[in-house]
Amino acid sequence: MTVPAPADAVSPEDRRALRDSVATLLRQRADSTAVRKAMTSTPRIDRSLWQTLCAEIGVAALPIPEEFGGAGASFVETGLVLEELGGTLASVPVFSSALAAAAILATGDDAAAARLLPSIATGEQVVALCWAEGAGWSAPGVRAEAGLLSGTAHYVLDGECADHLLVLAGTDAGPTVHDVDARAEGVTITPQPLLDPTRPLATVTFDDVPATTITARTGTVVALRTAAWALLSAEQVGGAARTLDLTVRHSQERTQFGRAIGSFQALKHRMADMYALVETSRSLATAALEALAAGSADADDLAAAAHVHCSEAYYRVAGDAIQIHGGIGITWEHDIQLYFKRAQSSSQLFGQPHEVVAELARRLQPNEN
Repeated sequence: MTVPAPADAVSPEDRRALRDSVATLLRQRADSTAVRKAMTSTPRIDRSLWQTLCAEIGVAALPIPEEFGGAGASFVETGLVLEELGGTLASVPVFSSALAAAAILATGDDAAAARLLPSIATGEQVVALCWAEGAGWSAPGVRAEAGLLSGTAHYVLDGECADHLLVLAGTDAGPTVHDVDARAEGVTITPQPLLDPTRPLATVTFDDVPATTITARTGTVVALRTAAWALLSAEQVGGAARTLDLTVRHSQERTQFGRAIGSFQALKHRMADMYALVETSRSLATAALEALAAGSADADDLAAAAHVHCSEAYYRVAGDAIQIHGGIGITWEHDIQLYFKRAQSSSQLFGQPHEVVAELARRLQPNEN
């Protein structure tokens, strides 16, 4: 099975150029007005920005091997893009496309990769991953029997704008992977009202829907979860960093008792703590992505650690930001409340931090047998 290029296959100079290109485009096309327009659209996607990101920068192609129409880079480069997107909250399906690519690559099925990855790489098709049951990601919400899919997948990222669905389904023998056209008969996609309006999620219900089975090797679910945690942590770093920037700017502009509130010692200390959380999150997210790209044995543990730390750090940074902004911070007109909501919602994806910590603790317990 061909895998993405190793983490060091792209030079630091090229990575800086990639980050600068994405950041420049987002400054021009993903300001607050554009983000708010996209999150009230039907479906909730900025299609113009998505097409530009794919056609001019090739963001969807980054982690896909060249033999399947991709750029032959790695998930490290995808992480750089997600960090920039996390800082703007732009409604484009980069994360969901990367998850779909990760799932296909994890299966080890070259035929499925040749069939599905080229259209993901170009952005021609948005492919959404259907995974969770209503209670979370511990088990699939869809069952597969005799080639037919039944059940409901919850929390499907960008499901409402998907052209194709990649389904992780449960069977008596264990999880299997399937692909199906999003417009197939028996598929019902329902956009969900959300706490975080910038993250479009949907439920996808299957009523005896025929689907193509993808041959999946052992460990596919673990590999997919590792990729999801690592990629999400990069996005969370971008959101936390932007939240800190907005807070520092507010503290320099807001005055009280005739002086900028940022000059108060208590707020200086709080913002220094916020900065430390952002930088430790960035270091851990980078380590997780590099381990993922390199196929390291500790990739799952690093990704789990990144998920826990980055989720809690973003939550704390956003909470402190609301406190420093005061009453204006919770008004609809101010953007900081959007980052607060994103911090809360993203921490719930792919297993809540306390659930991941509990799982890690179980791994460390001695085997009684």
